[in-house]
Amino acid sequence: MSDHQLLNVAAHRDLRVRRERSADLGDAVMTALIVPDEFRQVQASYPILFRQNRERTGFAALALFGFDAGENLFLEGGRWDAPYLPLSIDIQPFLIGGAPGADATPKAVIDLASPRIATNDGVRIFDREGRPSPYLEVVLERLGALDAGYRGSAAFLDALDRYGLLEPFTLEVTLDDGATNRLVGFHAIAEERLAELDAATLGKLNAEGHLLPIYMALASLANFPALIARKNRRG
Repeated sequence: MSDHQLLNVAAHRDLRVRRERSADLGDAVMTALIVPDEFRQVQASYPILFRQNRERTGFAALALFGFDAGENLFLEGGRWDAPYLPLSIDIQPFLIGGAPGADATPKAVIDLASPRIATNDGVRIFDREGRPSPYLEVVLERLGALDAGYRGSAAFLDALDRYGLLEPFTLEVTLDDGATNRLVGFHAIAEERLAELDAATLGKLNAEGHLLPIYMALASLANFPALIARKNRRG
């Protein structure tokens, strides 16, 4: 259960955050939410897929870390074995608070129920004078980037839907030991549909800043062989 509180120096002055990576600290996750602004960095390591929300009224973009629920093939001995950590993972145990809406002011919220919260080890959130630590300053910058990314995601995802650029994605993987993993419930960029778009539509997508992340998502699917190799190494 979560315990979200607005971050403030009076209540949280002595808290620290554990920065190592492990299943015990909440990193055993199969996917993470990502925003189009980070697709360039994400596609270097992870497949980018899309999944419908529970209401089936829209999609969210995800970085894929494994093939089973709770499986993160990038966790290696207390570290995350990839050069880029998606923002939604990197900022934990912080998140964006505040009322929704384009004019709302985002606020830093901390989850006090997170296993990353500590008092004796880890990185300080505030220094001894109550000023934001260098770590917190970086977190606040990334929270701002993530908030801006979330606000910009709607237009991108709407464009994918408008031009029919998402299609169901299923992958069946036979591992070296003969076991079969089947990835279902996701969507991916529809490459053939993208190739059919006329120049005017492509120009519009480009002008709106959507074309680059579309191609980054498409290119990211080349990461599947490396992800399967990680799975085989785990046995």
